Amino acid sequence: MSKLEKVIEKLLNLRSTFTFQELEYLLGKLGYKEKKTGKTSGSRKAYINEDLNHIIRIHKPHPGNELKRYVRLYIIEELKKQNLI
Repeated sequence: MSKLEKVIEKLLNLRSTFTFQELEYLLGKLGYKEKKTGKTSGSRKAYINEDLNHIIRIHKPHPGNELKRYVRLYIIEELKKQNLI
């Protein structure tokens, strides 16, 4: 099993913890790049997949590093809509 497959499996297992760094790794491997202009400053982040013309917007977790359940569900839903997972 590749690292990417392990990270996807971890994302889908809502009983495990999932960090912001793992999310950035996953999105990067799936073709998303962080948009660093406009209203995406501070804890607001936007990730764009130009091939799919798709944007994922989230807030970076703070003070901790673990993604909240509702954020994970949003990420899962968006990636399934694009047939990436």
